[in-house]
Amino acid sequence: MNTVTPALRLAVVGHTNTGKTSLLRTLTHDAGFGQISDAPGTTRHVEGARLLLNGVPAVELYDTPGLEDGIGLLDYLDQLQTQAGSRHDGPESITRFLDSPEARGRFEQEARVLRKLMTCDAGLYVIDVRDPVLAKHKDELAILGRCGKPLVPVLNFINHADARKQDWKTTLARLGLHVVIEFDTVAPALDGEAQLYQKLALVLDTHAATLQALSDDVGVQRERRRNAAFALVADMLIDIAALRLSSQTDADSVRQSTGLMQDKVRQREQAGIKTLLVHYRFRADDYPGQPLPLEGGRWTMDLFNPQALLDTGIHVGKGFAAGAMAGAAVDVFTAGLSLGTAALIGGVVGSVWQGTDKLGKRLYGRLQGFHEITVEDSILRLLAIRANHLISALELRGHADMAPVQVSLEAVQNEFKDQPLPEQLKDARSHPEWSRLGEQFSPGSRRDVAVGELGRSLARAAVPSYNRTGASGR
Repeated sequence: MNTVTPALRLAVVGHTNTGKTSLLRTLTHDAGFGQISDAPGTTRHVEGARLLLNGVPAVELYDTPGLEDGIGLLDYLDQLQTQAGSRHDGPESITRFLDSPEARGRFEQEARVLRKLMTCDAGLYVIDVRDPVLAKHKDELAILGRCGKPLVPVLNFINHADARKQDWKTTLARLGLHVVIEFDTVAPALDGEAQLYQKLALVLDTHAATLQALSDDVGVQRERRRNAAFALVADMLIDIAALRLSSQTDADSVRQSTGLMQDKVRQREQAGIKTLLVHYRFRADDYPGQPLPLEGGRWTMDLFNPQALLDTGIHVGKGFAAGAMAGAAVDVFTAGLSLGTAALIGGVVGSVWQGTDKLGKRLYGRLQGFHEITVEDSILRLLAIRANHLISALELRGHADMAPVQVSLEAVQNEFKDQPLPEQLKDARSHPEWSRLGEQFSPGSRRDVAVGELGRSLARAAVPSYNRTGASGR
């Protein structure tokens, strides 16, 4: 008969405002868990979350209120001990306290914490190492130790300039707590989550196999998330590459069609950004770069601004340079022109136009026979690079980080801009029915195969964030 191993139950405890909820957000990869604030006492009740392994709950985590009056509570526990006339062991003294009137009054918040720890297998004591070691912290540890449960300190905010990591380690060692976990919830180390489970396994040997399996699963899940993210990007690029819009040959119709094309591309990129945020379980307001994504420095520009391509290092032909000189936006290129290529100020940029006059007779004459427009290759490259930048930032971001997502161009090594356009995007050019943005959309297996192949190609071309040296998600 097979028996199911019960989930490991962990109470996340500590002083007020040390990052307990932040730890759970990071471990559950859920920026929406609980409430985070700089104000003390944000968590007023116990919240729970589960970590799954192969679809089965492996760890249950409980976020508890902050301990606020450890000094007063320890004095009260000693008073109860004296009143009893005999000494109780630690758990008995805590049980006696929980049955007292003060557990429903003055120390109600502390009682919630202790009651939960008593029902769990162990506790994670979260420490803000920016704080100096004070008597109240030592009293808290003494109180928690009376519960008779293994207690593992978690040093939070270790990357901060004001961190007092060594002071805390020395104090904890004197208190008999030698197994300490360093885990910055805002900017966790790439292997920080795996190390946390491995260190817990040293203390909780009965759950060592489960914790090691969780540690191993961290890398597997990271790779799956990454591959799925690039599949989402591939789906967006196929939608845009396959889009075709018809236009009459007069200038007003061309401007209207190219404007519509721009709007559709911008909206599809924004939808892709929102999907990536949901995929990585971040909130929409974590990335306030909309409607012009990747803001900051050179990226505070429209997708169709020619300088965006130049700053990204995407090489274009002489026609592009001429068009940029004339103030043309890099939008779309024409298909089926009698001379093969053309450029229209404010709308279409070709590869051979050398003029700077706006809608001159010579240029307009080249537009005879113009019927359809599609997105230019360089725009597809720029979309792919920007999506890769965002994925890189999200991979390195802690779910407790309250600062807006920022993208570092220097942190991203992407060779897609120098490679030929992937065959899947070339193929999409001849399949307008592959685009959800057009009126001919017809889903099918060929499109699904193209999306899958393109997603894998993009993932291979992009260097994973966790394999880079010196990369940062902030």
